[in-house]
This record gives sequence, structure tokens and C-alpha cells, in this order.
Amino acid sequence: MIPQGKLDKLIERYKTIEADLSRGQGGESFVKLSKEHAELSPVAHAALKLSGVRQEIASLEEMLHDQESLDREMIALTEEELSLLKEQLPHLEREMQILLLPKDSADERSVILEIRAGTGGDEAALFAGDLFNMYQRYADTQRWKVEIISMSDGAAGGYKEIIANVSGKGVFARLKFESGVHRVQRVPATETQGRIHTSAATVAVLPEPEDVDIVIEDKDLRIDVFRSSGPGGQSVNTTDSAVRITHLPTGLVVSQQDEKSQHKNKAKGLKILRARLFEMERDKLDKERAAARKGMVGSGDRSERIRTYNFPQGRVTDHRINLTLYKLDRVMLGELDELIDGLITEDQAARLAAMDESQ
Repeated sequence: MIPQGKLDKLIERYKTIEADLSRGQGGESFVKLSKEHAELSPVAHAALKLSGVRQEIASLEEMLHDQESLDREMIALTEEELSLLKEQLPHLEREMQILLLPKDSADERSVILEIRAGTGGDEAALFAGDLFNMYQRYADTQRWKVEIISMSDGAAGGYKEIIANVSGKGVFARLKFESGVHRVQRVPATETQGRIHTSAATVAVLPEPEDVDIVIEDKDLRIDVFRSSGPGGQSVNTTDSAVRITHLPTGLVVSQQDEKSQHKNKAKGLKILRARLFEMERDKLDKERAAARKGMVGSGDRSERIRTYNFPQGRVTDHRINLTLYKLDRVMLGELDELIDGLITEDQAARLAAMDESQ
């Protein structure tokens, strides 16, 4: 049970912020307070509701304790109301616990989405294209903006690799559990015998860092320029506009050649490099907190098989939460909320259990 003192402090802080905002404090302080107010608002309202129910229960129990002043009808009504409030209490307590779970500081950020064809040749590239289209349609429903940073087309369609920036409110919170190996089972268009093939594509969802998160020193970079090349190695541009950036301390390499301008290729390459370095830093912190994360939904490891899309049976299965949906066609059209909500709920349950164990 959440201590009442903790709820009282939250409510008191919320009321203090409201009072400060109503006095019209300007400048940086106003922006900071407005942000805290927005973040604290759902927590404070839940705390007020829970506190109110607790107080009502205590008041009704006190009334029933002194039954001499009540007639039979009043006792029955009081007991009925008390029973209803006690039924509400566990739900309100759980809702409050979820709101008090530590927030991932990256949840509200935009992301760099990377999809790469895995095992399966041309069919894997086609599947990578299908996955990208699925996420693009989902982004449309969320009113997020999708901007392709770089792509490498597959020989028969789809993508060997595609990297995009997905920007908007709360993108990482919704997409962070999509990282991992996605497997497809279907009959390829090129298959004459009607045999089902299994292919795979790898998805990585990297929270987009702010400039203050990752500082990249010029001395830590080696930048090579070269001529862009297309399929078969033929030269696409007549100038050295393609850029290869090597981050010397980590050995990370990013190549970018989609733009005709060397400057634009360098800017896009640095954006991808910054996101990968930020993800490395987050992974390092996650490993340090490995014990606390033991029961959580997946590790986000790109080598981990997380989901299977079975076209002959029209089903999609998320292996982390044992959820199977027989509406693959709708999922591929971007209806991902049922899968995503299931993953978020499981993650919350695992973190609540870990919190209970630690107390």
C-alpha cells in the first residue's frame, strides 16, 4: 500500500505549482513549472482520488463502529457504500503505483528507426519493406512525421536497409519494444512449389538524443569522402559527396550517400552516429541495472527474436508476452496498438513485481 504521507506530498507539490503559475511567474521559471505541472497533473489527480476514497472508507467505518446513532436502513446503506468503495481501492492503488513507476527519460523523444533485411535473401528485403510500411502507417495514426534518412533497395523490391527519423510526441514510449528480430513465414512470390519460407528482418529503435546528451569531439572523428555509387558499383555523382564517418573511440562507422551535397550527408551521418552512441550509453546503464531488469519485457537486443508474422494462418505472435492475434492483415496496415499496449502492460507488471520484491 502506498503511504498516505507520500500522496499528501505529491498533492501539496501540485497545489504549490498551481499557485506559482497563477501568479504568472515568467521566463525560464514559468516554462519549467509548466512542464512539471503537466507531468505531475495525472499523478496528483490520481493521488487526490485515492486519498478521497481512503478518507471516505475511514469515515464510514467510524460511523459503523458507533451504530447506536444509526437506524437499520442507514446501517445497510452505509455498509453497501463501504463495500463499493473497498472494491474500488485495489484498482486505484494499482493505478497509482503505475503512475509512480520511474519514467524512462527517453519516452517522450523522437526516434531513429533502423530496419535491416536478415536471413532470407530477396524475401527478407521484401519483408523489411513491409515492416517499414507497417510502422509508417502506424505513425500516420499517431500523427508522427516519418522522414527517410537513408535506404538501400533490395534487388527484388523492399529494402536491404532503411533508416528513418520518426518524430512526434511520445514516439519512443510506443515503439521501444519493437527492437529485435522479426520473423516472417509465407510463400514468396518467386516460389513455384508453394512452399512456406522463413525469413527475418532486424528492427532497432534508437531514442534521438539532444545535443547535450552526446557531445562528439571533432578530434574523435575521421571523415572520409568518396563518390556515391549505385547498384553494380557504377558512379552516381561526379563529385565526392558521399561521407563515411568513423568514431575513433568506439569504432562505430556510419556511411551516408543519399544526398548530392556532402554537407547534408555529413549532417545525416552525424545524426545517426549520435543516436547509436546514445543507445550504447543507455545499454551500458541498463547492464549496470541488469538485476532490476531481469523480469522485464525483452532486452531490446537486436539478436532476440521477438515476433513472428505467419501469413498462411493470418496470425502474428509476440513471443515475449505469448500474445497471438489472428488479424495479421490489420497489423500490417498499422494497427499495432493491441500489441504495443500488451507489451507496455507486461512491462509495468514486471516492474511493479520487482518493486514489491525490493521493498
